[in-house]
Amino acid sequence: MVMSQSRASQNTYLLVPILLIALLLSTAVIRGPNLVSLSGFGSAIIVSAPLILATFSLMALAVAGRGTVDLAIGPLLAFINVTIVKLNGLGIVTGPFGVILVALGIGVLYQLFFALIIIFVRVQPIIVALSGFLALTGINLVILPRPGGTAPDWMSSWGLGNTIFSPVLLIVLLAIAAWLLFTMTSFYANLRLMGYDERAAYTSGVRINVVRIGAHVIAGLFVGLGAICYTALISSGDPTQGTTMTLTAVTALVLGGVSLSGGRGGVAGGLLGALNLFLIGYVLATFNFGSTQAFVTQLFYGLILVLSLLLTLLVPVIGRYLYFISPFAAFVVLGCVVLGIMLYVSTRDTYGVAAVANDALKTNPDVLTRYLLLPPQPGSGAALPDLSPLQKAVFGFAAILAVLTFTVRVVVSEAVSVRLGAFIYVFVSALILLLFLVVGEQSHAAGIMAAGQLVGIPT
Repeated sequence: MVMSQSRASQNTYLLVPILLIALLLSTAVIRGPNLVSLSGFGSAIIVSAPLILATFSLMALAVAGRGTVDLAIGPLLAFINVTIVKLNGLGIVTGPFGVILVALGIGVLYQLFFALIIIFVRVQPIIVALSGFLALTGINLVILPRPGGTAPDWMSSWGLGNTIFSPVLLIVLLAIAAWLLFTMTSFYANLRLMGYDERAAYTSGVRINVVRIGAHVIAGLFVGLGAICYTALISSGDPTQGTTMTLTAVTALVLGGVSLSGGRGGVAGGLLGALNLFLIGYVLATFNFGSTQAFVTQLFYGLILVLSLLLTLLVPVIGRYLYFISPFAAFVVLGCVVLGIMLYVSTRDTYGVAAVANDALKTNPDVLTRYLLLPPQPGSGAALPDLSPLQKAVFGFAAILAVLTFTVRVVVSEAVSVRLGAFIYVFVSALILLLFLVVGEQSHAAGIMAAGQLVGIPT
């Protein structure tokens, strides 16, 4: 039981971003239902990709310890962006291979320079980061005095955001997969050990200088990928986005539970933190603050950063009392709730009159493609679309797998607990709530059908 408590407490910090993303996503869907569509998801991926990759870049440095937070991550991303646009305008680098090589090369070279100054000149990382921030901000304005220029032609379709599947999504998935593979190596174990206690790592035989250089190289690769996604997003060059990107990425890093003192951080926390920051911006955009919109957004980012730092200090205390709550199980439960809200909000106008009129779906044909549904069969008299046999098998298998996974996790959690944990109460409450919803929907449908018969509308 002690080992189980230890394993659970290590990931307790993920409970905060998981809870926050559930609240923000629910609010975003209610305030802006257009998010739940192919174009909505596609646009969300395009907009959040640079922030996700910038957060991963910062995370690689933060895990290494010494308080290494690269404040120049925003200006560096903008520097790569304006360099790509400038070289494309001059006709020097226009192809995909050349652009990717330039982006990754600049990111790695800068981070190597950063690491060498820290290691051999022995300057504090915060001083080097601040110097890089100021220098790159000025250099960006020299290269491109104002936003403009054009991205390579082959990038024009990347930033459209009219579909979920795009090269930007592929880049993000490859970055996540690469980080997950990286966590399975001994190099990552040495990196975390060095972040926890650099002296202990040194006495254990870890070559701390090599490990630190490797962390900076990884950070350079991620920021290069982020610059490519950012260039595809705006299809031009912008030298003025450094400050905003740095503040947002640092906030996402802390919100994801990554320790700025080193030794703790993972792809799940960084991804959740970046998505939370995107959702905060999306939710605030649904409110009309007029000329103070940008100010309010920055204000919320700053408040969230302060609150996240305070919650980070409370993580050890929270972990002693909530060790029996698995972040994975909390994610599954909250994910089911949010998914239900998304389906209800996005389909309520379509299916609300399904029992009254058989042509209800014709008013919103996008729903048929949004959820991979087939149109109603002619002559069947059913207003709801039918699933193909393959879709029924896939959805059924996914539902069975989710229920089985959650049940096994609950059983394991309750087996090591001396008292009934929160999972069993949540599970029973969800079943009761589901029963009430089913009974209510059936009663509502019966009432609509009775009303339709009274006015002579065929059901």
